[in-house]
Amino acid sequence: MNEGQQAVEALKTIALETVQEQRRARRWGIFFKLFFVAYLLVTLIMVFGALRGTTEDRLAGVDEITALVDVNGVIMAGAEASADMLVPGLRKAFEHEKTKGVIIRINSPGGSPVQSGYINDEIRRLRAKYDDIPVYAVVTDVCASGGYYIAVAADEIYADKASLVGSIGVRMDSFGFTEAMKKYGVERRLYTAGSNKGMLDPFLPEDNAQVAHVEDMLDVTHRQFIKVVKEGRGERLKDEPEIFSGLFWTGETALELGLVDGLGSAGYVAREVIGAEQVVNFTVKKDLIQRIADRMNASLKALVLGESAPRMVLY
Repeated sequence: MNEGQQAVEALKTIALETVQEQRRARRWGIFFKLFFVAYLLVTLIMVFGALRGTTEDRLAGVDEITALVDVNGVIMAGAEASADMLVPGLRKAFEHEKTKGVIIRINSPGGSPVQSGYINDEIRRLRAKYDDIPVYAVVTDVCASGGYYIAVAADEIYADKASLVGSIGVRMDSFGFTEAMKKYGVERRLYTAGSNKGMLDPFLPEDNAQVAHVEDMLDVTHRQFIKVVKEGRGERLKDEPEIFSGLFWTGETALELGLVDGLGSAGYVAREVIGAEQVVNFTVKKDLIQRIADRMNASLKALVLGESAPRMVLY
């Protein structure tokens, strides 16, 4: 074998060993990744098991509990404060054999009238089904609009003296770019089938008939909101027209207007009103993967569908 052939064979040997080494490295890499995932899963199982055990141990000597469900943030489909997330927690709270009373702790500026209505309906259904379990809404920082829509389904409402309560009204937001488009010589080209399909397009001048139609929808939804509030609060509400104007007040003034029944925190209500100081939180939380997936889905939806249409909200 001449020197050239020897060099070629040496190169082949080196290349083969390199490939084998890379394969071994990949196998070890896969092994360590799988080992890490398995370790993480076992750790999570142990942690959740320990937490569950701790809760069960904590309740072992307790005869009665106060069940708590949190309503945090904007009330809308896909959010933490949506019917899909809140209703399962509410049902578990009522179904627990040791539940003496339920607290719905609210910190929300409002949101979707549909989601707020779903939650209100479910609270009222559960109240009727478990008529021996009282329900109290407790306001922390804000209970406005859709948040208050939910609160009025409770037997009583409590707030802090500085909480913001009210905003019983409906709104729909939009904007207009027509003058800016004229200034920069931009032409809007919109093709539709249906004379009102492009209504409220921010790049077109307002149409009076379409605006009147939207205002009528807002009025209808506002009347629905007022009806729900009156049904929930009854004669406790003061005869004050401003209550339904969209204004909001501090908890102290809300008490005078009959919007709330007392001043106090969730701890106060559990201890002094319900009489079961042991509070157990039944709020359903999204895990990290769900939150990331929801955010990606929302971003993709907005990008593909161009979600710029105004939405009716209780803010």
